[in-house]
Amino acid sequence: MQNNIKRTAYTNELIKWIDKPQVKVLTGIRRCGKSTILALFKAELLAQGKSADQIISLSFESFSTEQLKNANALYKHLQLEMRAQQKYYLLLDEIQEVFEWEKAVNALLVDFDVDIYLTGSNAKMLSSELATYLAGRYVEMSMFTLSFEEYLDFQQSCFPDRQQDLGQAFTNYLRKGGFPVVHALPYEEEEAYKVVRDIYASVLLRDTIQRHQIRDVELLERVIRFTFDNIGNTFSGKSIADYFKSQFRKVDVNTIYNYLNALEEAFVLHRVSRYDLKGKEILKTQEKFYVSDLSLIHAMLGFRDRLISGLLENLVFLELKRRGYAVYVGKLGDREIDFVAERSGAKVYIQVAYKLESNQTVDREFGPLLAISDQYPKYVVTLDDFWTEDVLGVKHLHIRDFLRTSYPYG
Repeated sequence: MQNNIKRTAYTNELIKWIDKPQVKVLTGIRRCGKSTILALFKAELLAQGKSADQIISLSFESFSTEQLKNANALYKHLQLEMRAQQKYYLLLDEIQEVFEWEKAVNALLVDFDVDIYLTGSNAKMLSSELATYLAGRYVEMSMFTLSFEEYLDFQQSCFPDRQQDLGQAFTNYLRKGGFPVVHALPYEEEEAYKVVRDIYASVLLRDTIQRHQIRDVELLERVIRFTFDNIGNTFSGKSIADYFKSQFRKVDVNTIYNYLNALEEAFVLHRVSRYDLKGKEILKTQEKFYVSDLSLIHAMLGFRDRLISGLLENLVFLELKRRGYAVYVGKLGDREIDFVAERSGAKVYIQVAYKLESNQTVDREFGPLLAISDQYPKYVVTLDDFWTEDVLGVKHLHIRDFLRTSYPYG
C-alpha cells in the first residue's frame, strides 16, 4: 500500500540529480520511508527508459546481503554484476550496515560508469566517512516521517472508504505521529505505539548503543525520557546533570552531551540553537531539542496533555525542516521567539501556542513578533478554531492550515 504514496518532494529531488556525478545520500531515522523512496525512484528510472539490468538495488537490512557487509565483498559482488559496457545505477539502502562502505563507494566511482544513490540512518557516520573519501562529490538530502499533508494522502490511498473530517485527522496525526508503517493498517492507538516502540528499540540498539558502545543503557534511557518530557523547553547538558543530581544520581556532564550527540546522529533528536536577533549571533547555551516524530514521545511516556504546547512546536519545527529552512530559537532581549527560520536569504518568524485564551496570552505571543522591525512574514500558530484575527500584520493560523500551506512561508 505504501507504494501508492508518491511523496513527490523526495522523488522529485532525486530525479533532479539523475546522471549528475555526485553520490546522492538520503538520510533519516529508520522506518521513515527511505526504502520506499528508493523503490519509487527505481520505477522512475525505468519510466525514463533505463533498462532493468542497468539498475542494481541492494538492501543491507535484508539477510540476503549478509555476506556483502564489508567493503571488499560489496565491491567484488558489484564488479561481477557490472560486466557490460554501460552505465549502471546503484541503489544501496542502509549503507551504514557495510563495514568501510565508503571505500567501496569511492572505488566504484573510480572504476565504473555509475550513478550512486545511498540511504542511511546515522548522520555522523555518513557525513564523516563521506567527507573523508568523497569530499565535494556527494549531496545529502534529509528525509522525515510523513507530513500532515502526506498523512492525509496516505489515509485517502490506504482507506478510501474511511470518512474522517480534518479535525479528526489532525488529532489522529498528533497522537500517532508520521511513521508510514503506523498508518498502512488500521492500528488502534496502543497497537500503533507498540509498533513505534519496536522502531525505537531498533534505532536505540543499532544506531546508538552499538555504534557508540554505550554501556550505561539505563542512563541513556533516562536522558531520553528527560528530553522527551521537556520538549519545547530550553535546557543544557548541565541542567540534565543537575536534575539527575537532585535524584541522587551523579552524572558527568560530558557523558550527557555524548548521549545527546549520539541521539542526534541517529535522528531521534534534532538540536535547535538560540539566535540573538540583536547581536545577530548563534548562542551556545540553552538549546532546544525536538524529536523526529511525536509518536516516539507518546510510545515512551504516554500521551500527556501538559506537553501540548511543546508537541505543537515540534510539528511546526519538523514542517520547517521538511521545507528546507535552517531553524533557530529567537532571542530578543528577554523575550523568546519560538522559531526564526531562514532559507535562501529570506526569514520567517513563528510563535506557537496551544490557544489564545486571554489578553495576556495574546500579548505574550504577538508582542515579540511586533517588536521585530523587518518586513519578513510573522505568524502565530495555535489550535484555536474560532480566534482567527491577525494583529498589525502578524498572521494567526490554525496549525492545521499552517501545516497544509502549499506555498513557502518566507
